[in-house]
Amino acid sequence: MSTETVHGRPDDHMRSLTVVALTSLSGIAAALVSSTLAGDAAQATVGLYPLAAAILVQLPALRLLGIDVEEFGLKDNLYVAFMTFAFWFVTWTILLTAGTAV
Repeated sequence: MSTETVHGRPDDHMRSLTVVALTSLSGIAAALVSSTLAGDAAQATVGLYPLAAAILVQLPALRLLGIDVEEFGLKDNLYVAFMTFAFWFVTWTILLTAGTAV
């Protein structure tokens, strides 16, 4: 999956969609793993490990998808971390309050 157009310039729209999709899915997947590892709120600190792993794995995954992560500045890296955290937090909160452990 390349993010270049016919003219050889990076397609910013496709780059943005790829980054948003990966951060969203990584956050949701990390929440499902957190729910499996720490089924209840008493073991909440164990649930942070999948979140940290999801954030750390994303930059190499983006590189594999053809995104030039060398261009990422502080704002882009914070965006990836925050979006992953936000999706993880919301998904895991729903799983904890619904009482469903995966």
